[in-house]
Amino acid sequence: MARIAGVNIPTNKLVNIGLTYIYGIGRKKADEICKKVGIPASRRVSELTDDETLKIRELIDSAYHVEGDLRREVTMNVKRLMDLGCYRGLRHRKGLPSRGQRTHTNARTRKGKRIAIAGKKMAPKG
Repeated sequence: MARIAGVNIPTNKLVNIGLTYIYGIGRKKADEICKKVGIPASRRVSELTDDETLKIRELIDSAYHVEGDLRREVTMNVKRLMDLGCYRGLRHRKGLPSRGQRTHTNARTRKGKRIAIAGKKMAPKG
């Protein structure tokens, strides 16, 4: 099992798919890394030599923000918005969507489980 950027990469996966297990590396960056290091797309993680693993590790450390550093940067950006008190910061503070989505319906992922309100049910007509 290869360990890159503090993450165990599954051995049975293709290299470019396995690299996406690292926070901050998606398919596009994984393909880019494989191309720079010179690893073919059909190679599996278990077939990598120690030298190739070392090259990948050094490239990621030098050229990309990943894992802890990236998580810290993102949380600091959100914290900065909240401290400023700007609109996006207030939305983060309240736990609501910050990019203009509707919240009358939907937005359940951000708002959490529904909370029942007593006496809210509509009275029948008649």
